[in-house]
Amino acid sequence: MVLAASGKTGMEAFRIGFVAGLTYQLASLHWLLLIPYRWLGIPFGPALGWLALGAYLALYPAVWVWLVDRMRRASAAAIPSEGKLNESHRPFNGLAASPETWLQRTLWCLGGAAVWVALEMIQARFLSGFPWNLLGASQYQMLPLIQIASVTGVYGISFVVVWVSLALVSAAMLLIRNPGTRSVWVGEILLPVLVVAGIFHLGLRHLRQDPPEGEQRLRVTMVQPSIPQTLIWDESNNDTRFSELLRLSDQAVTSQGTDLLIWPEAAVPKLFRYDRETFEGVTGLARKHKVWMIIGADDAEPKRTPGKEADAYYYNSSFLINPEGNVLGEYRKRNLVIFGEYIPLQQWLPFLKFLTPIEGGFTPGDRAGDFELQDLRATASLLICFEDVFPTLARNSVGPDTDFLVNLTNNGWFGESAAQWQHAASAVFRAVENRLPLIRSANNGLTCWVDANGQIREILCDTTGGVYGPGALTIEVPLRHGPGVNSTFYTRNGDWFGWGCTAWAVIFLAQQFRRAR
Repeated sequence: MVLAASGKTGMEAFRIGFVAGLTYQLASLHWLLLIPYRWLGIPFGPALGWLALGAYLALYPAVWVWLVDRMRRASAAAIPSEGKLNESHRPFNGLAASPETWLQRTLWCLGGAAVWVALEMIQARFLSGFPWNLLGASQYQMLPLIQIASVTGVYGISFVVVWVSLALVSAAMLLIRNPGTRSVWVGEILLPVLVVAGIFHLGLRHLRQDPPEGEQRLRVTMVQPSIPQTLIWDESNNDTRFSELLRLSDQAVTSQGTDLLIWPEAAVPKLFRYDRETFEGVTGLARKHKVWMIIGADDAEPKRTPGKEADAYYYNSSFLINPEGNVLGEYRKRNLVIFGEYIPLQQWLPFLKFLTPIEGGFTPGDRAGDFELQDLRATASLLICFEDVFPTLARNSVGPDTDFLVNLTNNGWFGESAAQWQHAASAVFRAVENRLPLIRSANNGLTCWVDANGQIREILCDTTGGVYGPGALTIEVPLRHGPGVNSTFYTRNGDWFGWGCTAWAVIFLAQQFRRAR
């Protein structure tokens, strides 16, 4: 993007960044078109959301390209007129107008990386936030590199990727300005290469550490019912799919044995606490197998409004059931999906309800969910749906006694698509940032677990080898014990790196704009 914008006006640079960002977002978020909601047979609502979200997210790279190009111009020295750039270099004149000294070019690269992180910080928070497919998430399989996230969060990985990229651009600038000097580019990439090498070294040292002796493990079974979203909306099918869920769970626990049985988001078709048959079915399963259970189910509380006794607050919840069939805990989802779980501005813009399949809306919860499994000496912190892509929310869910994270999700909205894999790639960083295992129980994939180093371990596959079909997966998860054991710098201090980059970006840009004036 930076290369394409070189030599262009400010508005042209912004347009190049926007087109590049829009192309990327529409390609990577194409699964939004698979939402099974149609208006007169046309996916009008999903298509509108796909375009609107893509256009909004494209603004971030557009602003970044514009700012980085302006920063380069502000710190660039005038192009010499002694003939260094002859007629054959005319297409590269804009790129060749680079900062004159090594220090200026290095500060430009670092400043550009800081601006990128600052924009990601905004993206993760503005309008409730959507930190999906952050640049750092592209490195989720590069385990030695991503260990630094335990200090900086995923934003540190984004910073490194942008810094290296801009260093390569800076090297290209020097080669164009000094075509006769072949080794001139070495100084431009030496510092970022050394930093990346240092990060890899520290990451490898951590990965090579042996697990503690006598490490306790928890046996966990996750059930993936693979219920199409159209059936979830079809109330006439509730009893059938609930019976199948009970059968699948009973079969898995009987054959393999387990300490904890987990059901994904939206697994229970009716209000768990209020429907007698549903409640007895769940608690009876726990009593029969003497097993702990964590389930995803909707919940409701009366509003207690005079004259409107039928009104209620609805929640996307998860529940903890002990082996005696008692409900010991509940967690209510805090970060709701716009147009999927609530309709914004519905009071003033009532036509918006025609763009979404939901009729009402959920109320957000107000506190983190810690589920303590007393006799197993284990504590889980709950996240529902896409809450595991939010670094701050996941960090705030981790308590001093948390042994592992649990994510209950339903990506059945998007069929068999890339959404499941993108979601899991982002979730990897929540494990690394907090040095905790992450158990992901999904409706139709990706049901798996991620160890504390960010490596995706066992993945549930159906009889065909795919990740989207029904089945059950039993795993053994290592537990940590003791307050603050393995607590990371990021868990204790949060997004200090991201906010530091934001402050640096503001100061750096202010200086550059002042110099330009």
